[in-house]
Amino acid sequence: MPGILYLIPNTLGPVDMPSGEDGAPHPLDAIIPREVQVAAARLDYFVAENAKTTRAFLKLLGSRHALSKPIQEIDIAELHVNTDASALPALLAPLLEGRDGGLISEAGVPAVADPGANLVRLAHRHGIQVRPLVGPSSLLLAVMASGLNGQSFAFNGYLPTDADARGKRIRQLEDRSRKEKQTQLLIETPYRNAAMLEALASHCQGNTLVCVATDLSLPTESVRTQTAGQWKTALATGQGPDFHKKPTVFLLLAD
Repeated sequence: MPGILYLIPNTLGPVDMPSGEDGAPHPLDAIIPREVQVAAARLDYFVAENAKTTRAFLKLLGSRHALSKPIQEIDIAELHVNTDASALPALLAPLLEGRDGGLISEAGVPAVADPGANLVRLAHRHGIQVRPLVGPSSLLLAVMASGLNGQSFAFNGYLPTDADARGKRIRQLEDRSRKEKQTQLLIETPYRNAAMLEALASHCQGNTLVCVATDLSLPTESVRTQTAGQWKTALATGQGPDFHKKPTVFLLLAD
């Protein structure tokens, strides 16, 4: 019998190690359910978007639970955006031999806005059981906190980096949002957050709602929904959000 592929949620950013004070809550408990922590701690094979962040997660996990092996002895294979499709069968080989494994993203839940989706698809083709575990998703948290339409929403990933192409795409998404009453979600490389918000404020109509959700589930979390016109004024007067180099989800809903 093949093993099970567990989809392991990661934190959405760095989490401080526990203080060690008696009775102090473990910081991981506020983000990831205990049952999920236990399931992840018993695994000794992971397919990770980033091995370094996975080891950091395992170190944090190991401060709460006994790991199956010392971290340096846990097998971690990488699967990232540049991994060739021909490499995927080898990543599943341990599971086909009966070993359970975990798929883990650099942040948040795997296989959503994440190259791990290709491995999950292949696992289904081979009859491997896929078990998703509960954890933080920046996209769903952003929809929840935005006040925008949670009945119909679409994730559009990254927009073009070229300013003209990005502006055209924003106008297309705004038009779609208006016609379908649908919330549109976007993400950007954190150091380009300011350029993204400026583009949204400039290309959206003044009454279109724009939400900026930053560092979700972290102590520095910030969620702010305003009209594009209000954002334009805020940026012009230096009242923009503190989101430089911080993971951020952008949402818009046209009236």
